[in-house]
Amino acid sequence: MTQLVTRVDVELVRQVDRLVESGAVSSRSDAVRKGLRAVVDTERRRSVAASIVDGYRRLPQAEDEAGWSDEIARAMIAEEPW
Repeated sequence: MTQLVTRVDVELVRQVDRLVESGAVSSRSDAVRKGLRAVVDTERRRSVAASIVDGYRRLPQAEDEAGWSDEIARAMIAEEPW
């Protein structure tokens, strides 16, 4: 495993230590790993969403392509026993 070295302010360390004390994370290192994973995942999701939006902007969905899903949704709702 690769080691990263960084500096953080005292208040952030206190907050991380509280997370360790409460059992939310097992250690400071665990908190850093989880934080980095969250940042990486957030960026990956943002990138995928931007690609999807870009695709629809370049090739918009035609009305006749979306109509079938609306019809199916209405039929499924109508079948519910509410």
